[in-house]
Parts: sequence; C-alpha cells; structure tokens
Amino acid sequence: MELKGKRIAFLGDSITEGHGLVNTEGAYWNLLKEREGLAEIYVDGIGGTRISRQWTPSEKPRHDLDFVSRVKDIPEGMDVIVVFGGTNDFGHGDAPLGVRGERSPYTFYGACDLLIRSLMGRFPGTELVFMTPLHRLVEEQNGRRLEDYVKALRQVTEYYGVPVVNLYGESGIQPKLLTNKEIYCPDGLHPNEAGHERIYRRLRGVLWRL
Repeated sequence: MELKGKRIAFLGDSITEGHGLVNTEGAYWNLLKEREGLAEIYVDGIGGTRISRQWTPSEKPRHDLDFVSRVKDIPEGMDVIVVFGGTNDFGHGDAPLGVRGERSPYTFYGACDLLIRSLMGRFPGTELVFMTPLHRLVEEQNGRRLEDYVKALRQVTEYYGVPVVNLYGESGIQPKLLTNKEIYCPDGLHPNEAGHERIYRRLRGVLWRL
C-alpha cells in the first residue's frame, strides 16, 4: 500500500499513549505520519486499558475503557485501523483468557473476536492491522503466560484474515537481556524512542504489503 496521503487510526494502551517516551514525537505512529507522509492520524492510546472487558471495576475508571467500547469513537474515512494491545489483559484485571471460538467481551479470546467483528462491521472495506504484545520483563504471573495471549490474538486474527505485526516474535526487543533492556525498554515494559523506532519499522513493513 502506498502510505502517502492515507488516513490511519491507532487504537492502543499506554505504549500508544507514549508512556516511556520523552514526548510523542518519538511515538511509532508519529514516526509513521512524518516519514511516510500520512494525511491524517487518529490516536486513541489510553494507559492501563485492555482489549477485554472486566467483571470488577478498576480503581481507575479510565482503565476500564476496553478496546471494544472505543470502536464507536474512531472517525469515519480511515484507510487503515491499527490495533496494539493485549499486554494489560495479561498483566492485570479479572477477565480470563477464555477459549477459542468465544464471542464474549469478558474473556480475551472473546473480546478479540468481538473487536474484529465490530471493526469490520463499522468499517467495511477498511484495512485492519493488529500488533501483538511485545516481550516484557515479567511474562508469567498468577497462572498466566503472556505467550498464551499472543497465541490467542494470532489465532483470532488469522481466522478473520487480519494481518498481524508479530512484535513478540520479530521486534528484537527482549528486556530480559540487560543490554537490550537498557537500549529499547528501560522499565521492562514500555519501549523508549529506540524501541518505538523498531515498532515503526515492523509496522511499516506490514503496511507496505497490504
């Protein structure tokens, strides 16, 4: 896809919001806009939010603005919608992973399915691209494994034929390695400017192939 002049929406969590950056000039979506000549971007990155809906309200209501509920806020006329989430579904909250084939917003599998169906229903013909969670310092906790959430996301997107940027498998960011952590992800979760540069390049490669 020729990116110059395109309109792209970004739906995400704190990484898309820019946590870990000095300012959002270094955010992956701004790098894409400036370097590829996008005509318009819409950025909805809210820290702490999840793809799935929670049974128990959070102490911070902002964290409960799940991705499915925010589809209605995306403007019409977008050429591409990029979704980047899942790490908070693993990291906190009470929505379980669930099982493949579910369509409930209260499980991760179900919410991924519902999110894609909602986006395809509201924006027929618009290109969708999902990005998997990045590696993080802690990937196993409370009986959960981040790897399972990545697998679930890839299974659901594959079912609907939605392209995926496999940041978990191909970003080159692995904070368990000290030198890698210092360069790309100092807090073990949120990429810095160098990390966003890598995200931008991986995303750009997938967008070019659309």
